[in-house]
Amino acid sequence: MGSPKAKTALERLGHDVRGARLRRGIAVVDLAARAGTSPSSISRLERGDPGVAIGTLADVLVVLGLLERLADLIDLRKDDLGLALAAEQGPRRGRSFAARLRKQKVRPEKGQDVVDPEGVSF
Repeated sequence: MGSPKAKTALERLGHDVRGARLRRGIAVVDLAARAGTSPSSISRLERGDPGVAIGTLADVLVVLGLLERLADLIDLRKDDLGLALAAEQGPRRGRSFAARLRKQKVRPEKGQDVVDPEGVSF
């Protein structure tokens, strides 16, 4: 893992998962069985190992009754930077890159034929 900030955040997440497990009185092997994973994956998650799959985290959160917290990780309503950038750009229609390219093609003046790349007039 490259970022020290990400490493710290994952370690904190693991610590919090461990705390939630202990408060509920669930052993690592029991949590693993109920989440459909191995005890070693639970231990790695609780240590903040970045190699643990996000699906494993989701399954653990289901067992702990905390799945809604995963959905709130990136709440677009609280994305201040994203909201500011979107407001700055103004409303946009969802056009594909290909549609924008077609629109940018040279438009002929009145009375001129349009020739496609194969040389056919239309």
